[in-house]
Amino acid sequence: MKFITDFLTAKESPARRDLVALLLVFGVAFLQFLGRLPLFEPDEARYAEIPREMLERGDFITPLLNHVKYFEKPPLLYWLNAISFSLFGENEFAARFACAMAGLLTVLITYHVGRTLFGRREGLFAALILGTCTGFLIQSRINITDMLLTFCLTACLGCFAIAVRDSEPRRGLYCHFGYIFAALAVLAKGLIGIVFPGAIIFLYLLLGKRWRLLKEMRLVTGTLLFLLVSAPWFILVSRQNPEFARFFFIHEHFERFTTKVHGRYQPPWFFVPVLLGTMIPWSFFIPSGLRGIWRERHSLSGLNALFLATWAIFIFVFFSKSDSKLVPYILPVFPPLAILMGRAFVRQLGEPDRLMRIQGYVLAAILTILGIGVCIYPHVPQARDITPLSGLVVGSIFLVEGVAVFAMARRGTLAALLVALCFCSYLLEIAGPLTIMNDVAPTRSTKDLCLIVREQAGPDAVVASFGHEQGLPFYARRRVITVGGMGELEFGCKQGDQSAWFMDAQQFSQLWDGPKPVFLLFRHTDVEGFRALVKTPIRELARTRKKVLITNR
Repeated sequence: MKFITDFLTAKESPARRDLVALLLVFGVAFLQFLGRLPLFEPDEARYAEIPREMLERGDFITPLLNHVKYFEKPPLLYWLNAISFSLFGENEFAARFACAMAGLLTVLITYHVGRTLFGRREGLFAALILGTCTGFLIQSRINITDMLLTFCLTACLGCFAIAVRDSEPRRGLYCHFGYIFAALAVLAKGLIGIVFPGAIIFLYLLLGKRWRLLKEMRLVTGTLLFLLVSAPWFILVSRQNPEFARFFFIHEHFERFTTKVHGRYQPPWFFVPVLLGTMIPWSFFIPSGLRGIWRERHSLSGLNALFLATWAIFIFVFFSKSDSKLVPYILPVFPPLAILMGRAFVRQLGEPDRLMRIQGYVLAAILTILGIGVCIYPHVPQARDITPLSGLVVGSIFLVEGVAVFAMARRGTLAALLVALCFCSYLLEIAGPLTIMNDVAPTRSTKDLCLIVREQAGPDAVVASFGHEQGLPFYARRRVITVGGMGELEFGCKQGDQSAWFMDAQQFSQLWDGPKPVFLLFRHTDVEGFRALVKTPIRELARTRKKVLITNR
């Protein structure tokens, strides 16, 4: 323990040594058993199928999902996943590799930004805090666009924070890298890639009264570099698809933010419990990280902290005001909050103040209650997703962590508290994918059923699903018919004649009763209704907890 605390609390140590240590420690957590679980639906399967079809067609400009146009997201994640598939094969590891690396690199960038702005210990603590946020790691190991956006925004805003330091000798280099990463953020998620950095930097200049920095930001060359990276794809896809601009910029940006068109409405306070839960155990120290920033804004350290606080608060408020909310949306607030909390821990290494102690006691109580709850949950009659063994393993880690936090908070040894939290959270990150995620997988994936289709359905067979099953095209390696609700394929199905691939149940029943072999994937609850529509008997091939695969042969 003493060796670890000495390493963590040393004021000086080569950056390369720290980066290697972080890479080795968190490389295991972020990449271990990455391909063990099936792709979760809908998101993971969707963002695997689009690049698979890109490789199949040799077209990397127009994204297609189940062979219809899909313009909800820009192509950066598709391109990275296509490269990953080319290197590692079309499998789960390859589908998740880019996002896992984005999460891991975000931890390393957080270290670099924290170290450069405040010092070695602040950077190291920030990286440890971010890397041991279980919610951050879990979402890094999922094939979603939000983690790639988080990496790009962290790099962009981190470069700005470093570039505007008065003593920075490589200001031009950091400024231009900031513009490049802003362009990549646009290619990762859309206009927020430029709206967020622009708004956050503007608010910082306003609050800090640092308008003179505009002269140092390389606006002309930076803008040209931004357009050089971001504009070509938008120009090419718009030339090939005249309908792209209206759908992407109006429907997917303005309507998503200002209306409930996507059916993702949540109350304004939705992200408060989300942040507390996904950033646990560190979320309880956010008040210490934000404390006193406004009073210190006239010092260099205070200005740096003000920028980080503006970064985190703006994104949190922006998405809280939006009418479309999903848990991963606030991932970009994790890195600045981690740096601020790392700074708070360093400032109180000698003697924690009253607020820090109170936060420690509250966290200890919450972790203990959570541990008991997780141990008990699998024994509740309605609980199906978690086995007793998984509940015992994860619950025990929470209990141990709660006891350790209480002991360290009582003794007032903040370095030991940091080590205890990091160690227990790291254990949870190692155990989580092997236990809880493994238990949840059967309810979030239809891989086993899709592989049966791939093995048994010949080239002349008809493969279909009620509603679009995201995993079916990827695992079956073929286009499938969508019966009934079109969901997010509604826009694509209206581009050209797609009548052979989208139909209602009555139309599909004629295919079922026809001469071709048909494979249909749908919910258990739909079986009897479909049986009443068709004449050819139904033969069940296999089923999961929610879905069943049937055939007419």
